[in-house]
Amino acid sequence: MRRLFERHPLIARWFDRPHRSGEILHGRYEIIEELGMGSYGIAYEGRDLHTGRLVVVKQARQTKGEDGRRLLRREADVLARLRHPQIPMLHDLFVERGQPYLVMEYINGETVEDRIFKQEAKYTEQEAFRLLKDVLEIVRHVHAFGIVHRDLRIPNIIWRDGTVVIIDFGLACRIGEPVDFRDDDPLEKRLRRESHPRSDFYALGHFTLFLLYSAYEPTSDEEKSWEEELDLSLNARAILRKMLQLDPPYDNVDELLGDVDQLLAEHNETQSEAL
Repeated sequence: MRRLFERHPLIARWFDRPHRSGEILHGRYEIIEELGMGSYGIAYEGRDLHTGRLVVVKQARQTKGEDGRRLLRREADVLARLRHPQIPMLHDLFVERGQPYLVMEYINGETVEDRIFKQEAKYTEQEAFRLLKDVLEIVRHVHAFGIVHRDLRIPNIIWRDGTVVIIDFGLACRIGEPVDFRDDDPLEKRLRRESHPRSDFYALGHFTLFLLYSAYEPTSDEEKSWEEELDLSLNARAILRKMLQLDPPYDNVDELLGDVDQLLAEHNETQSEAL
């Protein structure tokens, strides 16, 4: 049955029956709109009728059975443990009609994709690695609790009032926790979903490349690798190769942050000499 739902998402959506705008859950949380359906959960923008504040309400997908319910409870536990101003705060966890729901802080912001495509922002090497450093400072807090995020994609890194926020801990797990992969899972998925800090670094390597490509102007139609297309310093190239596991990867966030700090320091020194 699970394979049927994976092959036919519209059938799965009918079985999952997402809530509609105006529905009230737990006698308190009004659904405003659906934000998205992920692998194991459905997220909604909602309003807490007791406080008036906007919240995110997340439910486990019924088609995922106990796996979905287990992951939702784990996400709630992770958020309760982390408690960081740049990570959504857990507000509530409840069960209605046998299904668990979590309620967390609503993050009103924009992704770097919004900034690049809507505001035409362009990131230099220095700006891209400065933003990477900001994200890694939060990741260091997460890893210090023995947790790896495993889903640091562009939509899950948000700008709010000039501060970066990491959202969606639905796939977070303990470092070293056994992970089930299918035989046909591509290498990309395995690298992103490994229960090791390097899976977060791998995802952030692609995130950083996305930033750097915002300032890239192609000179031909020939398809080339990022190392050929992007004009990067040797240190930036070395950092990215380790993050993307093309070279022996970083084992911990402090090692990576040390290299990023050194890169930024060298940029500052070069700018000072130019003045």
